[in-house]
Amino acid sequence: MEDQPEPLQRRILVVEDDATLRRIAEFRLREAGYDVELADDGDAGLEAFGRIAPDLVITDLRMPGVSGEELVTEILRREPGMPVIVMTGHGTVRSAVDAMRQGVADYVTKPVSWDEMLVVVAKELDRAALTRENRALRATLKTRHTFAGIIGESTAIRSVFATMDRLKDVDATVLIEGESGTGKELVARALHFEGHRSAGPLVPVNCGAIPSELLESELFGHEKGAFTGAGRVHRGYFEQADGGTLFLDEIGEIPPAAQVTLLRVLTDRRIRRVGAETTIPIDVRVVAATNRNLVAAMDEGDFRSDLYYRIAVVPVRLPPLRERGADVGLLAEHFAAKAAGRPIRITPEAAAILSRYPWRGNVRELENVMERAVVLGCADDVLAETDLPDDVKNAPQPVLSDGPFPDDGVDLAIIERGWILRALDHTSGNRSRAARLLGISRQALLYRLQKYTIEVPPESRGEATP
Repeated sequence: MEDQPEPLQRRILVVEDDATLRRIAEFRLREAGYDVELADDGDAGLEAFGRIAPDLVITDLRMPGVSGEELVTEILRREPGMPVIVMTGHGTVRSAVDAMRQGVADYVTKPVSWDEMLVVVAKELDRAALTRENRALRATLKTRHTFAGIIGESTAIRSVFATMDRLKDVDATVLIEGESGTGKELVARALHFEGHRSAGPLVPVNCGAIPSELLESELFGHEKGAFTGAGRVHRGYFEQADGGTLFLDEIGEIPPAAQVTLLRVLTDRRIRRVGAETTIPIDVRVVAATNRNLVAAMDEGDFRSDLYYRIAVVPVRLPPLRERGADVGLLAEHFAAKAAGRPIRITPEAAAILSRYPWRGNVRELENVMERAVVLGCADDVLAETDLPDDVKNAPQPVLSDGPFPDDGVDLAIIERGWILRALDHTSGNRSRAARLLGISRQALLYRLQKYTIEVPPESRGEATP
């Protein structure tokens, strides 16, 4: 194994016009392990700042030429967030406090206690490093694990991302299928705001929430006097979405009579308001979504087949969370940080419980659980097993039983996936040992890992083939 490179020394710029204080600063900071650059006034300080790119600046406030206040202002203009510590006499503490309001990290009064100064320096360097790390993590998450705010790295969700990327700039009608809580509206929003219609309106409509007798009026509009209570012209959702995207959520709930009208509108690209004699052309991209099995609904006569094939020009299936094993940890950290307003670390024990839970409410349920856990526990920015709700911690593990068969049936995929995850946890991700524990071949385990989109971390893959 190659030797790891030594960590780079952190570089500190000291700007001070007192030669004795400069020498003391250089000695104490170098003794503490820092690389030090000295400047004797504000002008030299600015030149050195641009030349050496320090990790932290220590400066006096009262100096000839460019003052400490002016130096600080220019440094923070060039690099917002740069940790700056000011040294000040007792008579200028108010100036130091004012400087802190402008972004200075801290101040130390003269005569300087270098024990105190070294504590402040270490604290501010650590804080700056954490800030950079958080920014880098957010940037990585944005580029590697998200598509327009949808988080995931599993094979299943990456396939959805690839489809969305191809669809965002075309006008083909899209049908998003998936269980409740899988994020269908997020996908619809991504298709709109990442695509060429983003400058136009996005109009979301919950078809299941509109009374059937009002549905056509809400979708297509009505003329004044078209029916009792129609006191003015009403522009329907299709007109409101002209030039943009109309998101028809729960489209499977549209009654048969309205399905006929919707089919005609999608075919002709024109609408007729209720009570009107003329039609109006529309330029709308339609994205529909449902948690129902529309093919089964067609077989049962509840949904028109011609409408199905008109809206499902491109079907997009959103996988349930139980098929996105690699995403549970990412999503849990995201929702915990969102609820807390700061980064939250999830312990391995808590992560293992979350990965085994079946998540019948999908991503929406996971967000609810993480918010509850953060509100009721989560000490010291760490979310532990004890912080999780009892219904998650105590959820029965999928096991075989000689007892009565459950009335609501069983999901064999959940049972098999649960035992695979437990075996991998028990062997710290060693697939060969996990396969032996499960009584199957390593190749059979690899097949199931792919089937259930279970991803073993790279650091766990160093193993010998049995």
